Amino acid sequence: MTAIKDMLAGLPWWVKWVAIPVIAVAVFGGMIASAVFFLVNVLFKVLLFVALVGGLVYVVRKVTGKSSSSSSSGW
Repeated sequence: MTAIKDMLAGLPWWVKWVAIPVIAVAVFGGMIASAVFFLVNVLFKVLLFVALVGGLVYVVRKVTGKSSSSSSSGW
């Protein structure tokens, strides 16, 4: 780790804080974008699943609530 610090010590600030991050994004940008896309996709599917299950529970409670109020025997 000290070798990296010694190597970067003589460089201007813009190389450390601009050029190196830009090169890293250029090299690893596709991998970073794939990881972000995967996480967003999984989050969307989880939210869609929760919304569909919630809608199903709502519909079932509405349907069974109407039928159980008109006939107290249930099944």
